[in-house]
Amino acid sequence: MTVHGIATPDLSDPRQLERSRTARGRMRMLLVLLVCAAPVVASYLTYFVIRPEGRTNYGELILPTRSLPALALRTLDGTEVAASTLRGQWLLVVVAPSSCGDTCQNKLFMQRQLREMLGRDSDRLDKVWFVTGDGPLAAPLRAAVEAGPAMTALRADREALARWLAPADGQALEDHLYVVDPLGAWMMRMPPAAEPSRVKRDLERLLRASASWDQAGR
Repeated sequence: MTVHGIATPDLSDPRQLERSRTARGRMRMLLVLLVCAAPVVASYLTYFVIRPEGRTNYGELILPTRSLPALALRTLDGTEVAASTLRGQWLLVVVAPSSCGDTCQNKLFMQRQLREMLGRDSDRLDKVWFVTGDGPLAAPLRAAVEAGPAMTALRADREALARWLAPADGQALEDHLYVVDPLGAWMMRMPPAAEPSRVKRDLERLLRASASWDQAGR
């Protein structure tokens, strides 16, 4: 049986071969990304959405998650840091200016306490402060930031951060604690003036749900 009128790709054409190889390469890359992300997404959905136990999470789950962009980051001393170095660990994020008043300092203190309250899982969570503005930190605050276990304090452009993280309606970017997963995806936002005990419960659930694929350290 002969089929007429169907165009056959000219495999002798280098451009056709190159397009074919490019398409296959993109498909392989997509499959790799899906395989890597599948355990993370599955753990979120299983623990926070699917499990029929009447459980409600305190923080707002961000779906779809937002991947870490190529932020221009610097240490407090001005050294450039690649945003990709933040991947590989759960992050509890604060966004606040370098002036850091009482509200900011209270948030940083709560961030520190929450990590310590996780006990043996504390090494799976890093504290990150995205410092907006170029002003210096007051000496006592800088000493507190650098005291062990040290936090990661990085200067970042507020507008660039706002294109990745986002506050709830009517709130400012600085009002929340943000949770970022080990793949670098923002996946949860805590309410303003959050209750530490309830934030801790959400963090414990996340760490428990991800225990099969996440280990301490990068």
